[in-house]
Amino acid sequence: MSFRLRVLGLLMLVAMTATAATAWLTLRQANRQVQETVTAGRQEVSRITGDLRAYGFEHGTWDGIAPTVAALAKETGQRIRVATESDVLLADSDALAGRAPRALSGQPAVLVDPRPDLRFPEGQVKRVSMKQAAGAISNYRAATAYAACLTRTGAEVVALPDGFGVPRVSTGRGSSQCESPSGDADPSTPQDLEAIRPCETEARFTTCLQRVFDARVGSAAPPRLEVRLGVRDDAPPTLSPAPTVAVAAGVALAVILGGLLLSRAVLRPVRAMTLAAKGLGEGDLGRRVPASGRDEIAQLGGAFNRMADSIQASEEHQRRLTSDIAHELRTPLANLRGYLEALRDGVVEPTPDLLASLHEEALLQQRIVDDLRDLALAEAGALTYHPVEVDLRELLETSHRAHRAQARTARITLALEAPRPVRVTADPDRLRQVVGNLVGNALRATAPDGTVTLALAPDGERAVVEVRDTGTGISAEDLPHLFDRFWRADASRDRATGGSGLGLSIARQIVADHGGTIDVRSTVGTGTTFTVALARAAGDGGSGGG
Repeated sequence: MSFRLRVLGLLMLVAMTATAATAWLTLRQANRQVQETVTAGRQEVSRITGDLRAYGFEHGTWDGIAPTVAALAKETGQRIRVATESDVLLADSDALAGRAPRALSGQPAVLVDPRPDLRFPEGQVKRVSMKQAAGAISNYRAATAYAACLTRTGAEVVALPDGFGVPRVSTGRGSSQCESPSGDADPSTPQDLEAIRPCETEARFTTCLQRVFDARVGSAAPPRLEVRLGVRDDAPPTLSPAPTVAVAAGVALAVILGGLLLSRAVLRPVRAMTLAAKGLGEGDLGRRVPASGRDEIAQLGGAFNRMADSIQASEEHQRRLTSDIAHELRTPLANLRGYLEALRDGVVEPTPDLLASLHEEALLQQRIVDDLRDLALAEAGALTYHPVEVDLRELLETSHRAHRAQARTARITLALEAPRPVRVTADPDRLRQVVGNLVGNALRATAPDGTVTLALAPDGERAVVEVRDTGTGISAEDLPHLFDRFWRADASRDRATGGSGLGLSIARQIVADHGGTIDVRSTVGTGTTFTVALARAAGDGGSGGG
């Protein structure tokens, strides 16, 4: 799977997860609000029915109920229709508000019964129907209703006549009785019958008494109401999922579009680098990628361009090196070939001078090949070194003796300034190669009656070797190329008078491998100074100057 598809899939997964979580939280919050709304609606219904019941309880009639209904409708926002069980309309909030009554909702009617609920003392419930209050007729009606109620509950009924011959109903003698406070009531005496209060805690007797009470007061109490609330087609207090789904879809779409734009912004430079890398692999070393900005992609593009520059520079350097090697070897090899062919054909006599010249030419070619090999090994880190403690004064004296004859022949003064020993840890043969190369170049660059000086001085923790000449000098624009392969400060010099052009490159690499530095200062018409600095050996005389 491509990187783009993986990134897009990851972003979609994140978007869907975030959207699902958001939708879940939204629905949960909305359901909570719906539940609160339902609870509030129930509280409104309870308030409406409670106020209506309180009105009937206080007034004993439903007359004048309209203002109460109008006030409740205004406070709760509900449409309220109040009618009796026989569908006699008492009040309608729409009509009271001056508008046409709207169709009722399908909600069932709520019954409102204004009759009071009897309260019985806890632990003791009187088993008489009610007290003698309005004469024998009232007592008889109460007694017969109470006896019928007890009979339906399965209780044992006992009826004793009172002073008027009206039966006074009670339960059987086996039940517990609550005596009157005097404790001397006679049940056979009608006046004292009321003093004997059979007690019972069973719920069936309290239910029986409530039925008797309701039957007796039914003709006097206001009729029960049927209260209808709401309007047909009212939106139920539930949350529609459509807005939540739409919001979730919008969020998901926005995240996906953002992911597409992000993947495009990320993958465009990656695709450009892929094409550029393919071009580099196919040999197009000039391919580069745009690298603007400061983010990671821009840094990657900059690193890629630097790598491409390095590859191109290395390739150009390699081509130039190959061309230089071919140029250096072509002319001498052509001369050798020409003389050999002439000798073979008998055109030229094989004189000792000619043979000596050809031998010298072959040695020069061998030296170039050896220098190339040394340079390749040094740059690859494969040049072999045998470090020991070396006295640089002795090394300079050796080099001085080796080049003294050449200097005398060229009428050049070769001086040595090494007042005291200075020791370093290095490969003596490689250091002699460096110093010999520098001295040879200085002798070639110095005119007759000039001076070449080998100087040695300690400089703190370093040992400094200088090779100074009074030659023609090197221009400032040529100094940066001085250590390039096959480069010569004087283009008029050939390989015989100007060297192979590899000595300084080899010298710089050898000094670098020893942890040192090599620098050059030059003034045209005055001379040139090469400075080699190496770390002094651990036990070599402190850090004082020389």
